[in-house]
Amino acid sequence: MTKNIMIVGVGGQGTLLASKLLGHVLLGQGYDVKVSEVHGMSQRGGSVVTYVRYGEKVYSPVIDRGEADVIISFEKLEAARWLEYLKPDGLMITNTQEMEPMPVVTGAAAYPENLIEKMRQAGARVDAEDFLGIACEAGSARAVNIALLGRFSRYFPEIDEKDWKDAIEAVVPAKFRELNYRAFAMGRSA
Repeated sequence: MTKNIMIVGVGGQGTLLASKLLGHVLLGQGYDVKVSEVHGMSQRGGSVVTYVRYGEKVYSPVIDRGEADVIISFEKLEAARWLEYLKPDGLMITNTQEMEPMPVVTGAAAYPENLIEKMRQAGARVDAEDFLGIACEAGSARAVNIALLGRFSRYFPEIDEKDWKDAIEAVVPAKFRELNYRAFAMGRSA
């Protein structure tokens, strides 16, 4: 059976590295994996979405509305924006950070309030935490992606923590590995 994971955020937050690392872990488990950046802009500030699909045999990298088993979100408004893609029994793991989109910055709109509560009221299982704070505590705000993956890893106890560390070693440049190991461990245990 194919499983569907979406990673959503804002350009510059490391969504693409997170999806590459997740794909690496899943390939190492023997799954057929398709990873695709299907929407967004890589420049800072634009919405970025990647799909990670895995299973015995995966034919398409695309996830439709109502098909995501898990959505990993780097920002609350992005979580709410992509909520309709989550299965009724799906899991939303979200950073509680708020990054103001341009309409809010210019004063044309207000940042929506109570997004976590609204997502829960809509029926989503929401795991929300200040992963930016965790990343900063680990040594760099740029490690928020790895802190989020650390939390995500708790929901997959069948994947050994060593496999995640091996993927970090394979995907992350050597000078950033210790920071990323810390961010992963802190996100996992938070």
